[in-house]
Amino acid sequence: VQLVESGGGMVQPGGSLRLSCAASGFTFSAYDMSWIRQAPGKGPEWISAINIGGTQYYADSVKGRFTISRDNAKNTVYLQMSNLKPEDTAVYYCKRLGSNYWGQGTQVTVSS
Repeated sequence: VQLVESGGGMVQPGGSLRLSCAASGFTFSAYDMSWIRQAPGKGPEWISAINIGGTQYYADSVKGRFTISRDNAKNTVYLQMSNLKPEDTAVYYCKRLGSNYWGQGTQVTVSS
């Protein structure tokens, strides 16, 4: 199992980024997927998930600003982030739900 995140970077408050997580080594379409983030000095925070049927779930902290999606043909899960705030600064990880498989993470920094 391999999960590889990309798309992070530095953005100003109010800006947008789209994160991608490319999956391999398992039948992607058969698993629910999630995004988790970890800010400096804090524990991991679950922020979003998408099940195999495409139903989306969000933490209150990102609801209305972030959108999770998946492309089973590309074995990829996405996180579209809009109206970013400084408190969104963190390393973002994708995780296969029901497992301990995580990616290496991608850094998102929101700063003026």
